[in-house]
Amino acid sequence: MSPRRTDAGGRIDRLRTIRFTFDGAPYTGHAGDTLASALLANGVTLFGRSFKYHRPRGVLTAGVEEPNALVTVLRGEVREPNIAATMVEIHDGLTAVSQNRFPSLAWDVSAANQLGGKLLSAGFYYKTFMGPAIGPLKSTRFWMFCEHFIRRAAGLGRAGTAADTARYERMNAFCDVLVVGSGPAGLMAARAAADQGARVILSELEPQFGGSANWSGETIDGMPGADWAARAAGQLEGHDNVRLLPRTTVWGYYDGNTLAALERVADHKERPGKGEPRHRYWIIRAKSVVLATGSFERPLVFPGNDRPGVMLAHAAERYANEYGVLAGNRIALFTNNDSAYRSALALKKAGAAIVAIVDVRPELSSEMRELADEAEAKILFGHAVVATEGGKALSGVKVQRFDMVNGALAGEARSIQADCLLISGGWSPTIHLASQAGAKAEWNAARQAFLPPKPTQQWPTQRWPTQQWIGAGAFTGSFSTGEAIAEGRAAGLSAAGGTGAPTALPVVEAAPGGPDPAPVFEIRANGKSFVDFQHDVTAEDVRLAHREGFVSVEHLKRYTTLGMATDQGKSSNIPGLAIMAEALGKPIPEVGTTRFRPPFSAVSIGSLAAERFGDLRPERLTPMHDWHVANGATMYSAGLWYRPMIYAHPGETIEQAYVREARATRESAGIVDVSTLGKIAVQGPDAAEFLDRVYTNMFSTLAVGKARYGLMLREDGLAFDDGTTWRLGEQDFLMTTTTANAGKVMQQLEYFLDVIWPGLKVHVTSVTDEWAGAAIGGPRAREILAACVTGTAVDNATLPFMGIVHGNISGVPVMICRLSFSGEMAFEVYSGAGYGAHVWEALIEAGKPFGLVTYGLEALGTLRIEKGHVTGAEIDGRTSARDLHLDWMLSRKKPFIGSAMMDREGLIAPGRLELVGLVSLDNQPLNGGAHIVEALDEANPHDSIGHITACCYSPALGKYIALALVKDGKARRGTRAHISDPLRNRFGPVEIVSNHFFDPDGSRMHG
Repeated sequence: MSPRRTDAGGRIDRLRTIRFTFDGAPYTGHAGDTLASALLANGVTLFGRSFKYHRPRGVLTAGVEEPNALVTVLRGEVREPNIAATMVEIHDGLTAVSQNRFPSLAWDVSAANQLGGKLLSAGFYYKTFMGPAIGPLKSTRFWMFCEHFIRRAAGLGRAGTAADTARYERMNAFCDVLVVGSGPAGLMAARAAADQGARVILSELEPQFGGSANWSGETIDGMPGADWAARAAGQLEGHDNVRLLPRTTVWGYYDGNTLAALERVADHKERPGKGEPRHRYWIIRAKSVVLATGSFERPLVFPGNDRPGVMLAHAAERYANEYGVLAGNRIALFTNNDSAYRSALALKKAGAAIVAIVDVRPELSSEMRELADEAEAKILFGHAVVATEGGKALSGVKVQRFDMVNGALAGEARSIQADCLLISGGWSPTIHLASQAGAKAEWNAARQAFLPPKPTQQWPTQRWPTQQWIGAGAFTGSFSTGEAIAEGRAAGLSAAGGTGAPTALPVVEAAPGGPDPAPVFEIRANGKSFVDFQHDVTAEDVRLAHREGFVSVEHLKRYTTLGMATDQGKSSNIPGLAIMAEALGKPIPEVGTTRFRPPFSAVSIGSLAAERFGDLRPERLTPMHDWHVANGATMYSAGLWYRPMIYAHPGETIEQAYVREARATRESAGIVDVSTLGKIAVQGPDAAEFLDRVYTNMFSTLAVGKARYGLMLREDGLAFDDGTTWRLGEQDFLMTTTTANAGKVMQQLEYFLDVIWPGLKVHVTSVTDEWAGAAIGGPRAREILAACVTGTAVDNATLPFMGIVHGNISGVPVMICRLSFSGEMAFEVYSGAGYGAHVWEALIEAGKPFGLVTYGLEALGTLRIEKGHVTGAEIDGRTSARDLHLDWMLSRKKPFIGSAMMDREGLIAPGRLELVGLVSLDNQPLNGGAHIVEALDEANPHDSIGHITACCYSPALGKYIALALVKDGKARRGTRAHISDPLRNRFGPVEIVSNHFFDPDGSRMHG
């Protein structure tokens, strides 16, 4: 028998023995144990070392809020740090190690930090920026000296370097009602909603459904609470419209009732089952949400409250009732509320000796006296614990008379021998998700806690129109199980939009006790009193922040690190606010509380990446990607997209390949994948008016079935993006953008519709991924289309320049627009993305008799440079329409974005960089980014007059050419200059010419 395992009781499987190791030592536990419960059962009390002072720390809680017992779990070479031992389910072969200690947990040399005292008080790392005014460490040198040591000490666990071999996956789910939390309130809400026919998802972060019913010792409907919960969960499992998600933490609440959740699918197994991921990331979109997330018990703040053996009262009760483990043999309790008395009785029944109950309140109810008598505990009312005794384990406590009205201590302190001290400072509803959703917490003086907004507030509200949540149970401050059951059923009915006939609710038999604590948070006595156990934030640190001016709760949090990291204010928030409020001389509600932000608890990065791994960013693939790879394309990334660079023949260099592809396109025909171009559907009665405001040129006059080239400016008058927009109907336009700016353009459109012109009746939708696009150009391009397109003619009369037709290719509907950026007669062929590869292959097959070639981005760039067409390299955020010779597109008949600023002095002044062409006069390649100078000085390059934006070898001219931005470039045409590129040791003469190298009059393009 383990030292602290009870003879009977608990919900563990005592017939199954589990073997695991902690810090290299072998231990055993039982199926159903957590790492914390199994170690406690083996008599382990020291779990870790604190962040700053490296003080010994034991387990404080029994759930996700655990701040002390953080461990690193090893899976082969993969290490995952900062996992709460209370949330690790043991399995055979589990290997865990403690953190933040050297050389061992029992003997940690950094424990010497405890001697640092005030040198390591709040904000000490900020203050090291401030060096002395004189001496060898003056100014910032002191920080440079300290930085090395601070960085080495920062953090708790150590991240691993081995690649994570586990598999993760992502799931999207839709439901009518999402119930978060499966305590009595959550189970009743889920059942009520399911009985109304609603699609329900019930999530529970623990392995077992039932919440507090699993360990409270209460009787519900004549049976133990745990059995009632198991029956209720089993009944829900039988509903076709209910999905149960155990081991699933809902950690984020976002707009549109979208919630993020993490399911720990296989962490409790030695190895995942076939096809199982380790974690599953759920994105849940719910019509309404029931928040039944319960509450957290708060610690009391007093000297020595962090010593191993000090634990929250409900945690010890849970260890005894759910895991069959005693937190100690001689147990004392320190409380300001009634709930600790129930815990005392539960532990007495489990076999522990209750040596004393220390209560700050001067008077107790007769029910509490009876519970104490039944627990055979001595009551010390009107007393407080002022110190704890022991080293790495608790050996006793000191108590003293206490006046809770003025906080004064009186009389002599006396010692009580105990190996465990249970503390209870009241309960804080778990309102994190509601706070993330925008709810403003309200202080409840009776509960001494922040509660969510009262149910009288109607959701959705004007401020948060897309949030639909309802609270139930302890989340709302209703701490009794009977209240939770009633509120849960009502919330489930409301969330499902039903009413439901009156029905008898389950009858609860529970220990008596009121829900309201005494307003006592701290006992001021000599010694370190910890508020935030995880970050070693003491009560004195909070008062120091007040003295130094950090009185806002948000400043307090950041200056002291109170409630940061995995704690997120779960246990430390209210005590810290209470101490700051006392220092300010204000009530707690005036001080306020911090806004909780996601995630609620730690989320594995692997789950967020899910199936996409091996790179730091997502990969976007066109519908024809597999064809490109299979046909020898060299792929490279263009932003997030992967596109063909060249289709090289054996032995070809990159230059030889793109020159061959570009030459063949000009001589016969070429085809390129343009699916990556941004595509935005602009629809609505005011769509044409909206485009007139967005583009510099007019679009309201564009005929249906026609396209037009357009230019956008930023609000400051500089060029933003260009592309074509096709009018498909009177109120239906398809806008195309450059690949790189698709997202930015979409953002700008949405901003102006939402903020500047909300009255316009326009809807914009990104449809980039809905269309596959192929551009086919060259002298024989029309013949190729004529050979494969049915349902429409493609002759000049039917399909003139900038015309649009609809037809079919190989049975697939397509939309064809005649436009060109290469100087050749060219067409863009769009089909549904799912048919992109089919249409692509049909075009290539039709082009074989005509010498059609596929070409990649290098040849595409060559063709556009020869034509002199601009892209993002020239529209670089510094150029205006005039700089790019696009001033002919600036309408004087209407205002548009940027029109008010485009004529400001700086944008029309002489000496601006203007677009030109360059021809290499030494027949050597040019380099992008190379400077252009009037006088060459290789030893001391200076006086740049511009730079190259794009360059290539031109098969049409037989020369190396480039586009460049040159000071007063248009006036310099026909003159000579030099390339100055010292980093690549390239210097040479060039001629400045027009940017239109090929087809300057457009005769080939319009032919």
